[in-house]
Amino acid sequence: MRGVIIGAGFFSHFQADAWNRMPHVEITAVADPLPSRAAEFAAKWTIPHHYTDAAEMLTAERPDFVDIVTRPNTHLELTRLAASHKAQVICQKPMAPTMEDCRAMMNACSKAGVRLFIHENWRWQPWYREARKILDNGLLGNLFYAGFHLRTGDGRGPEPYPAQPYFREMPQLLMYEMGIHFIDTFRYLAGEFDSLRCSMRRVNPVIQGEDCVVIECSFKSGVLGAFDANRVSGPFPPEQAFAHMRLEGDRGLLRMTPDGRLWLTEYGKPETEHPFHRPETGYKGDSILALQSHIISALQSGAPCECDAAAYLPSVQAVFACYESHRAGQVIRL
Repeated sequence: MRGVIIGAGFFSHFQADAWNRMPHVEITAVADPLPSRAAEFAAKWTIPHHYTDAAEMLTAERPDFVDIVTRPNTHLELTRLAASHKAQVICQKPMAPTMEDCRAMMNACSKAGVRLFIHENWRWQPWYREARKILDNGLLGNLFYAGFHLRTGDGRGPEPYPAQPYFREMPQLLMYEMGIHFIDTFRYLAGEFDSLRCSMRRVNPVIQGEDCVVIECSFKSGVLGAFDANRVSGPFPPEQAFAHMRLEGDRGLLRMTPDGRLWLTEYGKPETEHPFHRPETGYKGDSILALQSHIISALQSGAPCECDAAAYLPSVQAVFACYESHRAGQVIRL
């Protein structure tokens, strides 16, 4: 399959690396408004063509799919553009700034007869895939609690988020940009949300959005959950998995440390490390390669995909519900 990339910023390099290692996929071009950045990106990843105008690129290249790796406020316009060229659309998270924009993206692709995928790699990290296997194998019994404790230090100081400094100007930050990863992973491990209550605050005064969040949530499965996160008080650079995780069932407990290692306790026995394969290449256990391979397989077969926009939309709804809960000071049912 022939694809093109729109956006040559920080994160697009991780996606280009994975595309380059996939058989039967060729990235033929990249577009970025900055000519030097587009040229440097194309040279680094051996991409034949580069453009400053995405529409010109789509007209010239006629790709099978478009990988949109730009800021969220551009996603609706670029999705409509790609769909108008009958290209399948892969769009980086966050999906869009509003639910209305998210639905408009889905409608544009539906009317054009193309699929829309959201590039959400978190649930594809190998420690979470392994955790899902452990749950499915019944080692924890009936799950009743799921929690994440996130601490990173990249958001503190006078120049926070050095890898992505535009974070400083985002009016909605931790939940919208980072928390969405964990919201989607909650759904992968514990099922659909039933309700949530969220409190937020800004610790670092040089940013516009929130950098400290606490969520209490419940799931339709009966599981209770908690997300306790800030990007101020942890290590910098953060460890690979960013967070501690606890999954507690009536037969056992699974614990993840921020380095992505898993620790299993079967009640009445000592805790032991649970071994599993953790790739050393690529981004966070090569999760981007796993996700993009899943997308291409779904495109080739027509099968459902975990990151189809319709399947991903409840994660977006839960994030916006967090902001609603904070503003209203009350529990929001989903």
